[in-house]
Amino acid sequence: MENNLGRVLDALPAMVWTALPDGSIDYVNGAWSDFTGVRPGKICSWEWRALVKPDDLPRLVERWQSILASGEPGEMEARLRRFDGEYRWFLVRVSPLRDKSGDLVKWYGVNIDIDNRKLAEQAITESERDLKLMIDTIPVLAWSADPDGKAEFLSQYYLNYVGFSAEEARNQGWTGAVHPDDATKLEVAWQATIASGSSGECEVRMRRFDRQYRWFLFRVDPSRDETGNVIKWYGVYIGIEFRKQALEKLRRSEAFLAEGQHLARMGNFSWHVAKGEIVWSEPLYRIFEFEPDSVVTLDLIASRVHPEDIPLMADMLEAAERGDGHFEYQLRIVLPDQSVKHLHVVAHRIEDRGVQTEYIGAVLDITRHRLSEDALEKVRSELAKVTRIMSLSVLTASIAHEVNQPLSGIITNASTCLRMLAADPPNIEIATETARRTIRDGNRAADVVGRLRALFSKRTAMIERLDLNEAVREVIALASGELQRDGVVLCTELACGLPFVAGDRIQLQQVVMNLVRNAADAMSAVTDRQRRLQIRTELDNDNCVRLSVQDAGTGFGPNCLERLFEPFYTTKNDGMGIGLSVSRSIIECHNGRLWALSNDGPGATFSFAIPVYSGDEAPLPEISVSRAPDGSAHNAGGFHDQRVSARLSCR
Repeated sequence: MENNLGRVLDALPAMVWTALPDGSIDYVNGAWSDFTGVRPGKICSWEWRALVKPDDLPRLVERWQSILASGEPGEMEARLRRFDGEYRWFLVRVSPLRDKSGDLVKWYGVNIDIDNRKLAEQAITESERDLKLMIDTIPVLAWSADPDGKAEFLSQYYLNYVGFSAEEARNQGWTGAVHPDDATKLEVAWQATIASGSSGECEVRMRRFDRQYRWFLFRVDPSRDETGNVIKWYGVYIGIEFRKQALEKLRRSEAFLAEGQHLARMGNFSWHVAKGEIVWSEPLYRIFEFEPDSVVTLDLIASRVHPEDIPLMADMLEAAERGDGHFEYQLRIVLPDQSVKHLHVVAHRIEDRGVQTEYIGAVLDITRHRLSEDALEKVRSELAKVTRIMSLSVLTASIAHEVNQPLSGIITNASTCLRMLAADPPNIEIATETARRTIRDGNRAADVVGRLRALFSKRTAMIERLDLNEAVREVIALASGELQRDGVVLCTELACGLPFVAGDRIQLQQVVMNLVRNAADAMSAVTDRQRRLQIRTELDNDNCVRLSVQDAGTGFGPNCLERLFEPFYTTKNDGMGIGLSVSRSIIECHNGRLWALSNDGPGATFSFAIPVYSGDEAPLPEISVSRAPDGSAHNAGGFHDQRVSARLSCR
């Protein structure tokens, strides 16, 4: 019987063994012997311990002894060495055998190979550990909840961010750190998500461990079973603080740009030439008075363009079709109420768009500027005329003096002529000579009146070949009477053989007259020295002729020198501050320059130099008092730097 039982146990694929009541092994089957490589006769008592992996032996012995002490069935796990030295996991199950009286007579045990299961369990454990490590490490606040929405899990990163312990997290859940102002919004969104069983999201602020709130995107997705029922919710809080800040900056920037465009009366546009797509900013709709959000087309724009400016628009379209890199135009539009607006259009082509041509541009409403500019141009022209006329009252005495002399000569010569003719016999020779003198003095008077009328009249400037010395002498003839009354001693050093200059006689005489009058005014308060005024002409460098007017007056300080030629700046109590400014503009229109220097002694010297006549000179532009590019007056002193600009307009 026992032999048959032994053969049966040896045939079993499991490792079977028996032990005495004290735990000493007294039998192992063939499978046990085949695995361990130990013949049955070599294993007895507790020698099996040599086959157990040392790391598992203490635990296995302790467990085996506790089973022996209890006398009850039990099981234990340990790694046993195979015949080739490899250790494999086994589940050892033992049961006691008792006699009829209940006494334990033997233990029966079986070793079940669970190495594959242990490896699978270990892999699962490692995978779960890696998954938890990954969830706890990734910089996102991850959590899970049951189907009813109750929090089950919060990642370690979540706990660290909000500063919660695991216990606090279990009590407060995943909504405990939400900003109070956002809690209701989140609760409504969460309940709607649970009710719909679908994904959901919401933007809320979360409190960081340092009590600072930052913006997060709450996002949740359901996990379903095979029947489609929600078995769990998985959610994250994704930090969007920087995105919210960027969006806020963008919103403020757009608002700032829109307000700036409104204040500047400007609008932006983009134009895709090939597709004909035109996108306008909101201020541009207001400028053209189109309906907001209406589709803008070239035909719609053309319907507003002034009929006289249609060719300009056609030219702009041709430039765009050619793919010009930049274009700039000024044109007018006519609004439904027949009012006219002046617009300045500028655009440049966007690079790196392949063969597709697209322009980005701006439209500036310059109507107010244009109207103001036209009014200012009129005022400037009148100011230039006023500077000539304002001298008329001062020169009235000189005019009377200059005209009175030739008139007196005419009367005297006429009387002499009559006496010579009345003599007996008539003195024809002397009468003829006195008649010639009468004609000479009459012509002289006519010339004086003609020069004065030209000086104070408004006429178009003309370039001509001019003897500067002769022009200066004519001015001296006009001003000599006034200079004599003011006690001014006039000295002239007019160089002989000077070449002709290119200029307008009347304009240049206006400059000389202004410099002479300013010099006389500068010496009006001088009582301790001679009021000496010197006019000098000479050949200057760079093929120019120079004229200088030197006085012995009070001069000017270094600070005044910077402002002498600014418009409306004057040191005179009754001055307008326009003469020097207009004078400089006249000289610069003659391609010359006007400047001032303090003398080594008392007084100052004003000089100008203009080019020698060549015969190729262009016509002079119109003189006007202008301002510097920054809108301020450009110079100061009696007069200003009148920049003469040929303003090209697309009107």
